Amino acid sequence: MTEPAAHGDAEPAAPAAGLTRRSLLRTGAAAGVGAALGASVAVAADGDGGAGVSSADVVAFHGAHQAGITTPQQDRLVFAAFDLISDERADLEALLKAWTQAAALLTEGRAVGTVGGNPLAPPADTGEAQGLRAGRLTLTFGLGPTLFERDGTDRLGLRDRRPAALRPLPALPGDELEAERSGGDLCVQACSDDPQVAFHAVRNLTRIARQYAQLRWTQVGFGRTASTSRTQATPRNLMGFKDGTANIVGEDARAMDEHVWVGDEGDWLAGGSYLVARRISMTIESWDRAPLADQEATIGRTKVTGAPIGSAGEFDEVDLTAKGADGQLRIPANSHVAVAHPSTNGGIRILRRGYSFTDGLSADLGQLDAGLFFLAYMRDPKHFIALQRHLGSKDALNEYIRHVGSAVFAVPAGVASEGGFIGERLFA
Repeated sequence: MTEPAAHGDAEPAAPAAGLTRRSLLRTGAAAGVGAALGASVAVAADGDGGAGVSSADVVAFHGAHQAGITTPQQDRLVFAAFDLISDERADLEALLKAWTQAAALLTEGRAVGTVGGNPLAPPADTGEAQGLRAGRLTLTFGLGPTLFERDGTDRLGLRDRRPAALRPLPALPGDELEAERSGGDLCVQACSDDPQVAFHAVRNLTRIARQYAQLRWTQVGFGRTASTSRTQATPRNLMGFKDGTANIVGEDARAMDEHVWVGDEGDWLAGGSYLVARRISMTIESWDRAPLADQEATIGRTKVTGAPIGSAGEFDEVDLTAKGADGQLRIPANSHVAVAHPSTNGGIRILRRGYSFTDGLSADLGQLDAGLFFLAYMRDPKHFIALQRHLGSKDALNEYIRHVGSAVFAVPAGVASEGGFIGERLFA
């Protein structure tokens, strides 16, 4: 086991008993996550029951952009939205510093503190990831519009720093939003090939935040519904269709610069992006009763191959003007493929990074509560708004889906090196 590295002058994640948050902020006590928790860092290693840390399992935390956007998409997701319970700007900065330190450790397959230690104190790390590999864990952080202004109030003195594009999403066609599944001041997207590793990360980040922020809502996802790299095959969604065939991939630097990264020089968000999260419930039972021909006409692709209707291969060009022998369009004009295609949306493209979910039975219908947890990164949320207005008014798929949760976040650039922290330029 090794001691945690002290990064910069981060404030404590969990002040010791008898000290108030204000007194710690004044005195600068306990710099760093390890000192704040009064514990050392446990590193998974063969010698102490761990599985070892392999470079193949580790996605670098530091870099120009946050990991978890262009990273080849992992199989599992735990997403969490938080509400800040403090109105002190210094508390937000302290939290982001502590989260940055913890994320750098967790993504390397390390713990945020010892699982053993003082028998009279709670363990610094919850321990369920002991012995597990890093699992290509990525942790991606976002800042919501209500962090800058809520009910007309400049909560933290940061209202003049809010990007013009960061506003709550307007009412959109297809919305049946539930407040308890929407919004948030902050978010954490944890992706991993191991669901326990992703859960462990969010669980411990939540513990670190407890003096500053509380959970608002969470979503667990499985089975990616897009590919973010050319190295990945196209996955299938819960409707059984290949999903994300035409998605932007991280290797396409030109598309990333044009459609995903914020590029305004001098803006504190430059090099970052915007994230839209939507919980989309599917009426699985109704879909399962639909004939195959109707399912394919709804999507605009064949179910087995994923090819556009009338074509042979999944990646064949989508021809929205091609007609069959009956003189009708092969790909219906109201199919999902046609309505979502960039050519019918002014060239709009977004990088999708969604997951399937299932959460038991719905309380109102007694049917499977399952669907798509839609995550998409873009240069400006207005692109999603325009796209969803088009989809919500014309897409044949609307018969089988409901948008029940929604949130938007600004995702800062990455932390270039040790000593920095997520969103650092916001406080400059």
